Amino acid sequence: MNGGARRAALDILLKVEQDQAFSNLELNAALRAGRLDRQDAALVTELVYGTLQRQNTIDYYLERFVARGMAKLEPWVRCLLRLSFYQLYYLDRIPAHAAVNEAVNIAKRRGHQGIAGMVNGVLRSVLRSLDDLQVPDSLPPVQRIALRHSHPEWLVERWLEQFGEEETEAMCEENNMPPHMSVRVNRLRANRQTLMEQLAAAGLEPSPSLLSEDGIVLGIRSGNIASSDWYEKGLITIQDESSMVVAAVVAAEPGMRVLDCCAAPGGKTTHIAETMNDSGEVWANDIHEHKQALIASQVNRLGLGSVRTLVGDAARLGEVFPKAHFDRVLLDAPCSGLGVIRRKPDIKWRKSEEEIRPLPELQYRLLEEAASLVKPGGALVYSTCTVEAAENESVVKRFLEKHAEFDPDSEVFRLVPSALAPNIQPELGAIRILPHHFGSDGFFIARMWRTKRV
Repeated sequence: MNGGARRAALDILLKVEQDQAFSNLELNAALRAGRLDRQDAALVTELVYGTLQRQNTIDYYLERFVARGMAKLEPWVRCLLRLSFYQLYYLDRIPAHAAVNEAVNIAKRRGHQGIAGMVNGVLRSVLRSLDDLQVPDSLPPVQRIALRHSHPEWLVERWLEQFGEEETEAMCEENNMPPHMSVRVNRLRANRQTLMEQLAAAGLEPSPSLLSEDGIVLGIRSGNIASSDWYEKGLITIQDESSMVVAAVVAAEPGMRVLDCCAAPGGKTTHIAETMNDSGEVWANDIHEHKQALIASQVNRLGLGSVRTLVGDAARLGEVFPKAHFDRVLLDAPCSGLGVIRRKPDIKWRKSEEEIRPLPELQYRLLEEAASLVKPGGALVYSTCTVEAAENESVVKRFLEKHAEFDPDSEVFRLVPSALAPNIQPELGAIRILPHHFGSDGFFIARMWRTKRV
């Protein structure tokens, strides 16, 4: 195996570290460039995501071997040591000599003989000490979980307060697992069972989703499903299982008028339209003009005629539509995204308590605007892809306390598969899914009825 994979991984990690680039976007761009064979592409993906997932644990171990300390290294040297340590400590299938030799070669090309010698010395010291590198059990829970499962301490501390030690540790552990691929069947064009048989014949190891009657979970070697005929012909959409639950909770019926306030890239919008048999109106709004094209491309690929797109601020949709205009309104609110760390591991290092603190106020303001557009007898659905109570339960509780015209749907359980029964909070009409419950994204979904006019 040549060094192209490791050099590509280093370039991506450096962009994430120095430019605050998004790992998934940089990785996709590198893979689309097509300079790597399939084996090297898989290695790049493993190195980038694995190194980011384990970053503070790696730094904790490396610190004892780097005389000047990790913080004083040039960024590219720090990233090179991290991805090399990841191979030595976490990957059994890569020979140690290959990982060390390639790191030294890269250091020679990017730096000088002195840096190469330092890299060689550090990594050989690591190799001699592998059996001794353990996170002590005696550490307090915050530090122990943060180091053992590589999460920032501020986040672990918040989750310990919200979920307790057992749930927090399980969630942090799951966040470091490779995410599985799941797809949603376009029920207007395909049958799940028939499609599963086709996928199985192609060696993709499909299984029915426990969370959605439209979902299929694929095996880890599913490849680039977006280039398949099933995708290009509009038979499937790539979507996480938790996200599929949203359309079921919206429970729109054929002929209804529905609004998705923050719709891009269109996964939930198109799922709603499919559940309505493409009959009625589904308005897909997003504040970013360039994302309107993303939604429209999904709509066209799936052959949907009921979806209409618009560009606007979700906080001002009351200026676009009449009050009490819609049978169903979905607010998939802007959030911290802390439920999708498995897919975007750099989120946990990029976010801070200061950054997420203002979000509940924004979410509440958007929820009030969305609520004004719901008809009496209609339903309002609030969802996020975070596990944070401040952005989820607290926002819904505050809304219900101030809006007597809305009641939580205490029977939301009737809309979703029985596997979700333990995740339901009937007093809020809500479903909370944590990543380790089903190996899917962390999600929160609440459904409220508008029972009367104000």
